[in-house]
Amino acid sequence: MMSDLSATWHAEHANFARLLDLLERQVAAFQAGEQPNYDLMLDIIHYLRNYPDRVHHPQENVAFARLLERDSTLKPQIDRLLQEHRVIAAAGSKLLEHLDAVVAGALEPRSIVEAAAATYLTYFRQHMATEDKEVIPRAVQLLTAQDWAAVAAAVPAGPDPLLGDDIEARYRTLRRQIAFDSQSG
Repeated sequence: MMSDLSATWHAEHANFARLLDLLERQVAAFQAGEQPNYDLMLDIIHYLRNYPDRVHHPQENVAFARLLERDSTLKPQIDRLLQEHRVIAAAGSKLLEHLDAVVAGALEPRSIVEAAAATYLTYFRQHMATEDKEVIPRAVQLLTAQDWAAVAAAVPAGPDPLLGDDIEARYRTLRRQIAFDSQSG
């Protein structure tokens, strides 16, 4: 169970990083005065606001709580990661609002959209790096089978709507773009 969940988290982080790379390329186009693919950007943020924030992070939150029971010296780091889960969710919501407004025809200042995207990208990337390098390895070392069972039970199992076997219609174009990028990159 533990190796399954930790391996799943690492794989999900790699997938999230690919999505962040794709988002960053769209933001770079925006910064260069080009026309980014706003629909693609919306799909990326919608997915990252829904799947990680509703499935991935709640599982990690349970793991973090169990990890603190095993090693209280991790408290400052775990507290920061838990706060980052909230910041990432809030930053994603804010970026989604700006992108929705742009798609609806509102004149959003470029600097506002860029700042929202930069905040989101920076927090999300740093957060995953800390988890992958420091916290997940400690969880693998310290958590018991019972702990991992509690983590797995934290969120009802369900398919990943983008990267699972049953892709939601909303994400078909995004899935094709990810496949294209991984072949061309």
